[in-house]
Amino acid sequence: MNAIVFAGSAQLVAIEVWKNPLTLGAVLSLATITAIVNARFILMGASLRPWLGQLPTWQAYLALLQNVDANWIVASRYRGEGGGDVSIYLGSGLALWVIWVTSVIPGYLLGAFIKDPARFGFDMMLPIFFSAMLVQMWRGSRRAIGWGIAGVVALAASYLIAGYWFVVIGAVVGSIVGSFIDDE
Repeated sequence: MNAIVFAGSAQLVAIEVWKNPLTLGAVLSLATITAIVNARFILMGASLRPWLGQLPTWQAYLALLQNVDANWIVASRYRGEGGGDVSIYLGSGLALWVIWVTSVIPGYLLGAFIKDPARFGFDMMLPIFFSAMLVQMWRGSRRAIGWGIAGVVALAASYLIAGYWFVVIGAVVGSIVGSFIDDE
């Protein structure tokens, strides 16, 4: 399943939401939070339309199966600097997929020896990864206002509202704020 469900962030969030015993409510919660976390791929895929649109439909859809945060950033930056070779996107996606799939088994086996991942800072890997991605997307402090407000609102919501609604609330508020911020 790991080879076809290539969505690391959603998998990590789902592990946190997972409840035993697995009830209908837990399954619905897992499905909802996974859909919310992965909704960003709709916009990411749409942003690739001008680039992947030159491909036959079946190739474009196969290419979108490789769409993850890291190769989207690499490809977007490359395209923004004038590059036009779609193989940058496809190659980085394939390389990430191979690394992801082959790392799972050693990660699972080594994980059995680590009782408290937070002790070693492993719980910070996802926030650090997304912070590193934001550096690549930096377009000035004015554009960061939406990011900052989204983060503050999500943090506040995580303390005020039970569950994982802070993900949705932060994303929606940040998106609304960002839509009102124009270039100077």
